[in-house]
Amino acid sequence: MENTVLKPKDFASDQDVKWCPGCGDYSVLKQVQSVMPDIGVARENIVFVSGIGCSSRFPYYMNTYGMHSIHGRAPAIVSGLKIANPDLSVWVITGDGDSMSIGGNHLIHLMRRNMDVNLLLFNNEIYGLTKGQFSPTSKLGQKTKSSPLGVIDAPFNPLALVMGANATFVARTIDRDPKHMREILKRGHNHKGTSTIEIYQNCNVFNDGAFDVYTNKQVKAENVLYLEHGKPLVFGENNSKGIRINGLSPEIVDLTEGKYSEEDLWIHDENDKNKASLLVRFFDDPSEENAMPRPFGIFYVEDRITYDEAVGIQIEEAKEMKGEKSLDDLLRGDHFWIHD
Repeated sequence: MENTVLKPKDFASDQDVKWCPGCGDYSVLKQVQSVMPDIGVARENIVFVSGIGCSSRFPYYMNTYGMHSIHGRAPAIVSGLKIANPDLSVWVITGDGDSMSIGGNHLIHLMRRNMDVNLLLFNNEIYGLTKGQFSPTSKLGQKTKSSPLGVIDAPFNPLALVMGANATFVARTIDRDPKHMREILKRGHNHKGTSTIEIYQNCNVFNDGAFDVYTNKQVKAENVLYLEHGKPLVFGENNSKGIRINGLSPEIVDLTEGKYSEEDLWIHDENDKNKASLLVRFFDDPSEENAMPRPFGIFYVEDRITYDEAVGIQIEEAKEMKGEKSLDDLLRGDHFWIHD
């Protein structure tokens, strides 16, 4: 265990960072390195595992243990790693292509098993490493190198997908809001279970400006809804708008006309699975009339036993039932026959 006080620069490796200048990945790397000293874990007990994609170069740039693994299979690798050494702080780095396409099956089982790992899902709505093909999260109609007439596949909604797979920590942040990102990263690390953090990340070469409506100061207030536990859902210039539940449906109301006040609004409860399931589906195109704002923050948190904990309990129960045995004994098993 290191006794010295670590700083963010201590978590930066000696490798040259090889992302395109201006890529949103730089911001994510900076914020992760910034929060590492605060989580109180020694570098030798931290592991970053990635799949394939631009974001998957991440482990090279962290002065910790790490692995640049295979396409879509990082969840499988970290599952084995966490079971073998439950005391490690394990981080999964993946992108919208790596996790939502070839790795989709591994992703959903990581959620349902609730391994105690942290998953950072970089979403830039494009395949960047292979130079600009549409990804599972690309918008309908988007013209790319592999969809010159426009995308006709309906895009995945990553957070709705993980909610459907019984995720226990669901959050979203964005590359151009570093303070917000650091807060979410810390909360995710402190969660006992799989923390899933979607990060909107700008690809300034192949999909530049995909998230401008959530960062441009002129329109951001009308399109961004910050989630705060125990507080009403308000947004707009000077918090002029709110969201209330009308029956079973959310609706936007004007708070300046006197008809509605903050007392009438939906109060965010990050432990309410039903409301979180509605919030993750605030996925409208901002250009649509009456479009819901896009939520950022923590949607849902659940306290549930982790898979690695359950494995440990089961191992101890097996020892109590059958005692400590050698590997040869275990391989031989209890049932055998002798040739006469």
